[in-house]
Amino acid sequence: MDERFTPEIDTALDAAAARFALSRGAVDELFAAVARGGGRMAQFSIAELGGSGQWMLGGMTMVGNMFDHALKARVDALCRELSQLWETVPQASRTGAQGSGRAWWPPELGAPSSSGGQNDTRYAYFPHVRRLAVMADGEVHVYDTLDHAIGGVSQQQGSGAASLRFSSQAGTFGVADLRELTQANQPSPPPAPAPAPAQTTREGGGSHSDSSESIVTAIEALAGLHARGILTDEEYSTKKAELLSRL
Repeated sequence: MDERFTPEIDTALDAAAARFALSRGAVDELFAAVARGGGRMAQFSIAELGGSGQWMLGGMTMVGNMFDHALKARVDALCRELSQLWETVPQASRTGAQGSGRAWWPPELGAPSSSGGQNDTRYAYFPHVRRLAVMADGEVHVYDTLDHAIGGVSQQQGSGAASLRFSSQAGTFGVADLRELTQANQPSPPPAPAPAPAQTTREGGGSHSDSSESIVTAIEALAGLHARGILTDEEYSTKKAELLSRL
């Protein structure tokens, strides 16, 4: 066991290995995977547990043989126990256990509720802003998760964003079923320039073009925010209609 952890944790891991009829090495490896997932998820490849698999607290458990329900239940029970054990690890001892890499997703998304990945494909889920970030082939893409509350993640054979499958209250889906908002590391395209409004003179000497130009400028700014994914379709359409009604 890692020397940073307490003797109590070491004893608990020994007990878990005996109770689930696994080697201590397999339990240690799964505990490390749970640690990397912040105690809420794990991605692993352990021969004693059927090879590659994924687990998410309160979500779907995936193992190599999708029809081996007994193994799924065993992995879920062990991961839940290791998740509870992870909560007892002193904060100072957690440094480095979850990985020291920098966040690869756009910083404006905040902190994800879950993240992970295999090979060259990674994902991070941000339910508070309804966003999903996926990094594949060195590029980061951000998607609107709509009304999906993602509770499970699996990865099919191959690599790339298309290999990821997510589960929610609406069933399973892939990134192709979502609307892509932005592609990080690439600038968003500027909004198309609007034609200059015809200049008319109001009674009282005021120029209608002054107010019209300011509204058009505001609409262009909204379009930029929408293109960057900061505004949803509904928010953009509502505000745009409000501004157009003032022309």
